[in-house]
Amino acid sequence: MNTSISCLTLTLVTCALSVSVAAAAQPVSSYPIRPIRLIVPFGPGAGVDVVGRIVGQKLTESLGQTIVIDNRSGAGGTLGASIAAKATPDGYTLVMGSVGSLGTSKGLYKDLPYDPIKDFAPITLAARAPSGLLVHAALPIKTTSELIAYAKTNPGKLNAASAGNGSPSHLAWEMLKSMTGIRIVHVPYKGPAQALQAVASGEAQMQIQSLLSAMPHIQAGRMRLIATTGAMRSSLFPDTPTVSEAAPRFEVYTWFGMLAPAGTPSSIIQKLNANIVAVLKQSDVRKYLVNQGAEVVGNKPGEFAKFIEQEAAKWTKAIKESGARVG
Repeated sequence: MNTSISCLTLTLVTCALSVSVAAAAQPVSSYPIRPIRLIVPFGPGAGVDVVGRIVGQKLTESLGQTIVIDNRSGAGGTLGASIAAKATPDGYTLVMGSVGSLGTSKGLYKDLPYDPIKDFAPITLAARAPSGLLVHAALPIKTTSELIAYAKTNPGKLNAASAGNGSPSHLAWEMLKSMTGIRIVHVPYKGPAQALQAVASGEAQMQIQSLLSAMPHIQAGRMRLIATTGAMRSSLFPDTPTVSEAAPRFEVYTWFGMLAPAGTPSSIIQKLNANIVAVLKQSDVRKYLVNQGAEVVGNKPGEFAKFIEQEAAKWTKAIKESGARVG
């Protein structure tokens, strides 16, 4: 009986290994042979969704297989990232990573179900963008200096929307509060789209949010951009100062990159990298992203991996200093 059990165990292990080897041995020239699922860990309309959809549409054309967008929002992007981390590493499940799911998550969650560094195979950083410091159009504040001065004179009278507790938009406010000594009321919403709508409608007064998703509200005059959060002024808004001009060393970017589960064959990673970088070089894609306030990147897998490590270290430090915790 023991011999039978041993034989059965050996057979199951052999079958599992055969499947794994077969996936790894798939000729890169034949990949992909079926549709690819692209998990977007936020809802439609978020910056990461905007980038994921335009890249996914173009990849469908270049790879000859449909890229199926699978929006899995929740827990600051960690729900969708967790699903991707546990997926079969065969190239048929990809994920759009962002500062929330990979940069801030390790410092925020005590029981994070994945490791942002070890559980993914980075493909490329598609784009990064400074966020915008946005205020409702009726709020009579037009500069960061005015905001800081008003908040110091009227502590607790200004409220700031965010995409939720522990979201990058929340943590950006915590960084600004720490650097300037201001007191504002944080109002968390269930995602970036809801927070944007709150400021656009006047339900909330201000927000720090990706320009990619905020642009329609800015163009419609529902909210006003008073500053950008990059190290230098945005080429799209050269007359708009940076937050750091009033609060030195303040620098925040939202970013969006493509990854696969760890263990995905390197040949597939390289093919995806080549195709995505080619997509990002297309004039219509580049023009669209630049017009939305983004900087197109399209780097190598190793460069993206190093970038994620640096972002995780930066945000973990900021989270520790602020005392923020969501789980």
